[in-house]
Amino acid sequence: MEHTHHAHTPRNDYGRFIATILLLCLLAGAGYALQHTISCFLLSWVIAYLLDPLLVSAERRGMKRLYALGLLYILLTILTVFFLTFIVPAITISWNSFVLDLPAYIQKLKQIALEWKTRLPDRYGSDEIQWLIDKASANIDTAAEKAGFWAYNFGTRIFFNLFNIVLSPILVFFMLYYKLIVIDTIISWLPDSRRRQILDIAHEVNISIGGYLRGQVMVSIIVALLATIALFVLGIPHPIFCGIFAGAASILPFIGVIIATLPALFFAWFKFQSAAMLGQTTFAFAVIYFVEGYVIKPLVFKESMNLNPLVTIIMVMALGETLGFWGILLALPIASAIKITWGHFVRGDFK
Repeated sequence: MEHTHHAHTPRNDYGRFIATILLLCLLAGAGYALQHTISCFLLSWVIAYLLDPLLVSAERRGMKRLYALGLLYILLTILTVFFLTFIVPAITISWNSFVLDLPAYIQKLKQIALEWKTRLPDRYGSDEIQWLIDKASANIDTAAEKAGFWAYNFGTRIFFNLFNIVLSPILVFFMLYYKLIVIDTIISWLPDSRRRQILDIAHEVNISIGGYLRGQVMVSIIVALLATIALFVLGIPHPIFCGIFAGAASILPFIGVIIATLPALFFAWFKFQSAAMLGQTTFAFAVIYFVEGYVIKPLVFKESMNLNPLVTIIMVMALGETLGFWGILLALPIASAIKITWGHFVRGDFK
């Protein structure tokens, strides 16, 4: 009988493991099918998560949550009007200029490919290299033909995201207003024997996720501003576009620094075609990311998540493929939450 008992335990464990994998696959499939709805919800959740500490601070000073929420929305309305009046037109002008110049950039790349082809010496292996250049030129032609469609498709996505932005303030309001009711309801669903334990883990996860999200938003904004100013001073085209791209790329761990510099280097080379200007642009980004890594992040991020680099890359790739930008942004918080929960499980806290 004892042997039979030990034989059935692993099967139950394997069954739970397989059921968990299937459930995760089902959730991933549902997330991909409902990615626009989930994107709107995640946008609202991140905004609410970032704003909630302000409401908590106001409540500690004796202000009711509804009044604090109303005051917060008044301030946000003022900031939104400023953003729509000054920032959005500048971004729009920069984007329109980029779209108009895009065919010229592509044709310039094709011209360079043809120049390289004519300069190739008649040696062993040159036929293969010429074949590669011909394929690259054909791809450049295809890119030129699709440039207008790509710009239109991107504009369509921006319009849909604007709908999310319009809907998000409503969702944020209800998320912030009913926060305590939702939390109390969830707590009431927890089993009494595990309630305190789960709440302690949730508090630890909340501190980790909240610190990361608030810190990453601040870091991205600072990097975007510094990059925009540096490129404007250097006279490189589309500084706002490159600055926003650099701020967004700073979310990516490890490779974000490299990706952020590519558009700026391309525009610098296209306009000046000078190695000195490429060096200045590289130096500017090196200074920016040195300040980010050794000054800004140590001040913004109070505690490091200490995640395994391989796990970090896998989470970013998987969630980025499933949820796009929001998957990339939330990959590290989710990985941190899993790590914290798994640590408690290994220590035997769930026994």
